Amino acid sequence: MVLELQKRLGGAICAVLKQKYGLTVESVPLETPPDLRLGEIATPIALQLARTLRKAPKVIAQEIVTALGQVEGFAGFEVAGAGYINARLDRGAFVKDAAFPARRQKPAIFANVEHTSINPNKAAHIGHLRNAVLGDTWARLLKAESSSPDTVIVQNYIDNTGVQVADVVVGFLHLEKKTVAEVRQLVADCEKRAEASGRPADAIDYYCWDLYARTSQWYGEGTDKEKAARKQLRLDTLHAIEHGGNETAEIADLISTAVLKRHLETMLRLGIEYDFLPRESEILHLKFWDAAFAKLKESGVLYKETQGKNAGCWVMTRPGAETAEGEADEDAKVIVRSNGTVTYVGKDIAYHLWKFHLLEGCEFGDEVFYTYPDGRQCYRSIDNRSVDANGTPYGTGVPVHFKASGADYVFNVIDARQSDAQANVKEALRGMGYVTQADQLRHFTYEMVALTPRCAEELGYAISDEDKEKPYIEVSGRKGFGVKADDLIDKLIAAARAEVDARQAGRGEAERQRIAAQIAIGALRYFMLKVTRNSVIAFDFKDALSFEGETGPYIQYAVVRIRNILRKCEAAAEAVLTEFSALDKGCVARFLSGSENEDIWALWLRAGRRSLVLEQCIAGSEPAFLAKHAFQLAQEFNNFYHRHHILTEEDPERKKFLLATAAVVLRELLIALDWLGIEGPEAM
Repeated sequence: MVLELQKRLGGAICAVLKQKYGLTVESVPLETPPDLRLGEIATPIALQLARTLRKAPKVIAQEIVTALGQVEGFAGFEVAGAGYINARLDRGAFVKDAAFPARRQKPAIFANVEHTSINPNKAAHIGHLRNAVLGDTWARLLKAESSSPDTVIVQNYIDNTGVQVADVVVGFLHLEKKTVAEVRQLVADCEKRAEASGRPADAIDYYCWDLYARTSQWYGEGTDKEKAARKQLRLDTLHAIEHGGNETAEIADLISTAVLKRHLETMLRLGIEYDFLPRESEILHLKFWDAAFAKLKESGVLYKETQGKNAGCWVMTRPGAETAEGEADEDAKVIVRSNGTVTYVGKDIAYHLWKFHLLEGCEFGDEVFYTYPDGRQCYRSIDNRSVDANGTPYGTGVPVHFKASGADYVFNVIDARQSDAQANVKEALRGMGYVTQADQLRHFTYEMVALTPRCAEELGYAISDEDKEKPYIEVSGRKGFGVKADDLIDKLIAAARAEVDARQAGRGEAERQRIAAQIAIGALRYFMLKVTRNSVIAFDFKDALSFEGETGPYIQYAVVRIRNILRKCEAAAEAVLTEFSALDKGCVARFLSGSENEDIWALWLRAGRRSLVLEQCIAGSEPAFLAKHAFQLAQEFNNFYHRHHILTEEDPERKKFLLATAAVVLRELLIALDWLGIEGPEAM
């Protein structure tokens, strides 16, 4: 509602400026006054035009107000201060419209959102959760803003041939001396144990977490000669995995596939699902990289270095880089190592050429990899040149569901430490002449997640006195210091369950567990979303689960409170609004007038900001705006609840109005929470 009225006012002012002054203005700056007594919308346009029109701002403002006359949805306009124009809304009309908002015309957004993209070598950790929650929420926002949600495709890139997978394979082959058959049996045994116990700690991703840390430590042990040999072993393993068709690659595939399934199960606990899982192995085996390599060389983006530390490597040309004649550019980005293996950035360039329909003749094969409880299917890429056990080519008669998307925008949710790599991909696209595509590629960056010292101690880590004084402690999967995603979720659910058991003893076991999970997931997701993306998060159990302050449970409790009110009135929200529709606009306006009702008007105004907040989130690529809006709406409702006693209100018309206020807030809270990926519990 507020967004529509802002656009209507902006359009009316633009028309006045054109008609009265002959000025063509694309947009009018609109602001929210700091006090409702000044109106609901304000504009400093008169101050901005003073020099152009050679008039005092107040005079210009008065001329605009006079020319505006009556504008639908507005009660009037006035000049204030040095030349501001303040607009007052028609409160009765606003509330009636806000109760039954018209469907808004939306654009069709064609977008490819890549998020999570965890290396499939060990269990997901808390840092991965920020990526996944941000990416999932961003996709939800894009779908909410698009006229066709199906045009927003969610991908989860699987680096199954990278260094991290190679490190775990090195651990299996050289620390544990396991064969392919033994690794296959281990995966099966872990799966059985985890299914029987229901404990994530029994699963293969937890096993690999410890092995990865041990292998990382092993690389740094021994003499310099031993360290060098182990470094070479790592590179040889990586090369064997990339080449495929050998036992090393088979172990890598076994582990990465098993760990990936666990990652999907972990993310599903947070309500996070994917459409397509493109794998790095297919980028190599289906010759995506070969096609990209040819383009990069032909366009001059890559050249082969012949001297210096990068001799024998293919590196990226750096526009404007200055080197002395005959000297190598030591800072050039390596894309192909001297041993022929392709770096992460190289494979990422090929992947993005595919995303933008720029690799002629290159398409993934795909197959159903995971089916979600609601029946939705998640596909993963396959080598569609290969054959199955019966000798039938995978690609024969099997439709390819995920061809290059040709998206208007490609969003990559990747942490700030990968900014250089993302910049390299954009630079490569520009260097090949794909300037438009480079502009359409957006790095949806974010900062890391750390732990408060208190949280680290609660997780069982020994914290030094020095660390206890720090605002946060960084985590490291390579060092084995951190919190696994499933452990974090389990601890949050257990803590929430204790509260639910104390408050809802009369409910059944399954229902209490479900409510506890809703609270825990809501707490976690909100904690990851409430601060802007470029701020470090210091996670803390107590802060996240608090029922007071800016938390997920606080917002959820507002939902429960409204549902309890409606339940006591034996009324459904829809029925309440139907009754409210019979009240005339004058009656509604009466309940919004006077200083004692200003908080009710502020609450309706907040509830009517949904489309405006969504637009702000999309324009600023910032889900935190929505998180803040949901909290403020819940906060204003709670203040309203304590000041206006709905259940004991004796005036029947006013009671209908107050109930409608609660019903509209409930609807808006549930929509906002859904976009945030948070459920609204029936009880807490």
